[in-house]
Amino acid sequence: MKKQFLITLFITSFLFTNAQEVIKLPFKQSTEIKWSQNEKEYYSEKWTTQVITNVSTPTMLVYKPTKELNNGAAVIVAPGGALYAHSINSEGRDVAKWLIKKGFTVFVLKYRLVPTGDDAVTELAVLSKNNPSKIREEVAKVIPLSISDGLNAISYVRNNANEFTIKPDKIGFMGFSAGGAVTMGVAYNYTKENRPDFLVPVYPWTTQYPVQKPKINSPPMIIFCASNDPLGLVPGSIELYNSYHKMGLNVALHMYSKGGHGFGMREKGLPSDTWIERFYDWTLVEGIAQK
Repeated sequence: MKKQFLITLFITSFLFTNAQEVIKLPFKQSTEIKWSQNEKEYYSEKWTTQVITNVSTPTMLVYKPTKELNNGAAVIVAPGGALYAHSINSEGRDVAKWLIKKGFTVFVLKYRLVPTGDDAVTELAVLSKNNPSKIREEVAKVIPLSISDGLNAISYVRNNANEFTIKPDKIGFMGFSAGGAVTMGVAYNYTKENRPDFLVPVYPWTTQYPVQKPKINSPPMIIFCASNDPLGLVPGSIELYNSYHKMGLNVALHMYSKGGHGFGMREKGLPSDTWIERFYDWTLVEGIAQK
């Protein structure tokens, strides 16, 4: 009996210490889009990873570094998934777990997604084969909401900087694929209140959210992509870099020869595996983080 009690106590303690704070973001309800299914998390056999679908209420998972490691900077992370799902581990939680070891406070953003049935990933695969224009139509409806969620996330983190022990002028936004499109939307639509202090689009979905002329006071940006990305995102990443460089803005680009799409925190035995280390190097050079 005593042994069972100790095991139960250990499990309870483990779950408590590893539980993530969840923040519900303020948002404006859509009058055009309705979600009939609840938010769902499951393992996708097609993507071989954990996914979250049917997000209708934007929230953030908070990951905090130890007091000793805290460098005062924060990163809001927007996972990818074609706006039909969030690849929540390799482009979300695993990113956060790496970054907190370097002293960053991380907020994994679950922005609003396209309403789907029980298995959004399978639904996406079927549409990709039979009706790709339907994907573009549905994404076009939702992406303004997703971008709004991104901007609201920045406002929330900045307004509560003291609570999170971070500096209000060191709040960055990082996004993967569809989350990269959200990152670009943030880059083009921020105000004084929700301007990010640095931007990190990782293989951004430029074919869905095209490159635009950047703002004159755009924050520093570092872009990551792979030359063999099968979704044709290389030209857009280069165009994004050039649009900033031509205006004399602070921008960097890491284009790996191999890595494909969606490498995130997946280990492939390629140089692209260390993209996040290159990001960290960049933050040191830019004075965002300190060793």
